[in-house]
Amino acid sequence: MLIAMTVLTYIIVFSLIGGLLSLSLAMLLLINKKLAQTFAQHAMPFAAGALLAAVFLDLFVEGLENNSASVIMMSALIGILLFFMAERFIRWFHHHHQHEQSDPAVPLLIIGDTVHNLLDGVAIAAAFLISIPTGIVTALAVAAHEIPQEVGEFGILLSKGMSRGKVILVNVLSALVATAAAVATYFIGQTNTLPLGVVFGLSAGFLLYVALSDIIPTLHENHNKKSLFDWQPILLLLGVVVVAVTGWLIHNFIG
Repeated sequence: MLIAMTVLTYIIVFSLIGGLLSLSLAMLLLINKKLAQTFAQHAMPFAAGALLAAVFLDLFVEGLENNSASVIMMSALIGILLFFMAERFIRWFHHHHQHEQSDPAVPLLIIGDTVHNLLDGVAIAAAFLISIPTGIVTALAVAAHEIPQEVGEFGILLSKGMSRGKVILVNVLSALVATAAAVATYFIGQTNTLPLGVVFGLSAGFLLYVALSDIIPTLHENHNKKSLFDWQPILLLLGVVVVAVTGWLIHNFIG
């Protein structure tokens, strides 16, 4: 019982690290309102690249390790269609409740981040079920991998008009989902009963939809057409590179 409680304690502590670390970095930016606004403007292209890299270099890869390509692709397609329908419903809802000013992409982005955190929690708990050292290394790897994407999504929510207080609250609650999922996985004890491949595919479809249908079109609309030089493509490519390099370092030197 003592060993079991020790493992559970490790799971709770380390499943919180990734979310709290990325949240702490984002909160530092909120101390300075002008800095936060500047960050929000530059975060969207970076986040678009980070989301695309996370889909093609992380979620699809992990999903294919758990299921066949046809299952992953079908799950991704279903994810795109589901979130398209969800956005249509949200737009219809706000059309009939125009006193509530909100961007339909905001709740969708929050849902996707929450699903991603849930998957992180499952992965961390599964590693701890193997051994405590394996769990610690996995938790730190997940934290390192999540920081670029989480900070970028933080900036997107700011740029969409959400207040700083609400952004912090949403991110705290979303981060706690990873801990709840990790604890649940620990008690289930049999991670192979969870359809991880399907869940990875659904999450990939959602993130792909957000990046391509919302963020990138917004970047095209807001760029300075009179200026020859534009930071947005560079920042988008930087988002891809940061996530790709981070993933490569984790898989080759941390494992």
